[in-house]
Amino acid sequence: MKSRAKGKQPGTRGGGPDPIDIHVGKRVKLRRTLLHISQEQLASDIGVTFQQVQKYESGHNRVSASRLFDISRVLNCPIAYFFEDIGPETTGERPTPGARGNEGLAEDSQAFGSDPMQRTETLELVRAYWRLHNPELRTNVLALLNNISKRE
Repeated sequence: MKSRAKGKQPGTRGGGPDPIDIHVGKRVKLRRTLLHISQEQLASDIGVTFQQVQKYESGHNRVSASRLFDISRVLNCPIAYFFEDIGPETTGERPTPGARGNEGLAEDSQAFGSDPMQRTETLELVRAYWRLHNPELRTNVLALLNNISKRE
């Protein structure tokens, strides 16, 4: 068995944070900021320091499965949310799921974010809609969206 350099995690490039850990951290930060939750509040809710949340969000510390579960509960989203939009540039040269008979162990990437109510863009749309203070304008925007969606 080949040993790796001390401190180097599998999948990292040059010993820095793993690209998937960085992606997950960015998604934690995005969701937290969309919900207007401070790092301090998230930290308190999951039982860590705000510095630890900073390390999670930067990807410098890997988020354990149990901690990601806690974060998903506080941020009211499925765990899969944190893995949405992972592309080949993030996964790099990792083994292809199922390449050695591991069917069923890796989730279909299409399953991530399949619920439109859990998507970031849905939350952004709802926030923008409610920032419109004029009720008549909100009604018109909703009518416009309904019209556009009927044409597709």
